[in-house]
Amino acid sequence: MNSSERSSSAQRVQDALLAAGLEVNVKELSESTRSAADAARALNCDQGQIAKSLAFRTRSSHKPILAIASGSNRVDLDRLAKFTGEPLERMPVADVKATTGYAIGGVPPLGHLTALPVYFDQDLLKYKVVWAAAGTPFAIFSSEPSALARAAGAQIIEMAEKA
Repeated sequence: MNSSERSSSAQRVQDALLAAGLEVNVKELSESTRSAADAARALNCDQGQIAKSLAFRTRSSHKPILAIASGSNRVDLDRLAKFTGEPLERMPVADVKATTGYAIGGVPPLGHLTALPVYFDQDLLKYKVVWAAAGTPFAIFSSEPSALARAAGAQIIEMAEKA
């Protein structure tokens, strides 16, 4: 797909990926990739291969952070708070777009309006390829997980809730 066929949000992500050294191609699908389950269905892959970008903020100082989690995991906020130094809460919807430049359902793992500390779910490393949002609920890209973590400037940690 050439840049004239991409939405402006997906093109911004494509540009950010290339600037970060990831030679990958953003694709826009006809099916929604808004949720990890939707993306896995559209791509016919394991839900765990979806690298979902979740925006949180520290509870008292409201510092934004991004967690890139496996689509089959729930993020353990207490575990993640050990790395941020403060308890965490979900970022309000309006703040997600103002902070990242993207609406929920299309938030990519990099290329945000604001520089964010990024944490990467170690469970994603068990896959050869992971898929991530690329600016819209229909845009995605694939990457080798450790290359994605490096490009996003992420710290790889254990963040999944334990059953």
